[in-house]
Amino acid sequence: MSDVTGVEADIRVFILKKFPASRKRTVSADLPLLESGIIDSLGVLDLVGFLEQTFNIKIDDDELTPDNFGSITCMSSFVQKKSGLSKVAAS
Repeated sequence: MSDVTGVEADIRVFILKKFPASRKRTVSADLPLLESGIIDSLGVLDLVGFLEQTFNIKIDDDELTPDNFGSITCMSSFVQKKSGLSKVAAS
C-alpha cells in the first residue's frame, strides 16, 4: 500500500505480527509504544529495518526520536514525510 492510510495499516500489521505484547491489548494509533511496553529499544531497530525496506527510505540515527517513533501515528507521519507521501496526500 502506498497511500496515507496504507502506511498506518502496514505499520500496525507489522507491530501485531512482530511484538507479542501488542496482541495482549488494544493498540490504538496514538498509544505510546515504548512507554506501554509494546516495543523495547531493540524493537525500535526492528521497526527501522521494516520501515526502510517497506517504504524505501533511509532513517538516520538522529531521527530515532519519540516524535518519529512514539506511536503508530508518529511513525506514519514520519514515513509520509520521508517518502514524500504527505505531498501526494495534500494534493
